[in-house]
Amino acid sequence: MTVLRTDRLLLRGWRDSDLGPWAALNADPDVREHFPDVLTREQSEASAARFRADLDRRGWGWWAVEVRATGEFIGFAGLDPVEESVPFTGVEAGWRLARPAWGHGYATEAAMAVVTFGFETLALPEILAITTAANHRSRAVMRRLGMTHDPGEDFDDMSVPAGPLRRTVVYRLANGNRPAV
Repeated sequence: MTVLRTDRLLLRGWRDSDLGPWAALNADPDVREHFPDVLTREQSEASAARFRADLDRRGWGWWAVEVRATGEFIGFAGLDPVEESVPFTGVEAGWRLARPAWGHGYATEAAMAVVTFGFETLALPEILAITTAANHRSRAVMRRLGMTHDPGEDFDDMSVPAGPLRRTVVYRLANGNRPAV
């Protein structure tokens, strides 16, 4: 499995010790503001098991994110093929951090690492990112990555209950168009 390092972060495989903080992160209504529900501990553990399996099988996917200076688990970041319910194909970059880790530039730093890996190691022609229209923090990360938004590609995610979380925006970044690190 690949491990990614940045100046401040380590993107690595999942450990059993990550499960408690991961469950707490997913139970936080602020962190899950742009999702239909918070997750139970069982749902969080099941997602971590899927992430581990994907990393073991492919060598890439949703990595656990750790602050190198302290060893603290702060969330996840990575790449994954878009879900079948989405009206297009491709590989998506994503991130989710615990509330205390917000505002330090960690999401952008981790996302830049996974985008670099996707382009330089996997030779992906393009990477995209998807979020709810109202998720301005994630959309800001997407713009910092150099991704562009075409409103014509936005769609309603029918797997989400009717309401403000259904409208989904798509950002794209072509290999060769990313900003210098």
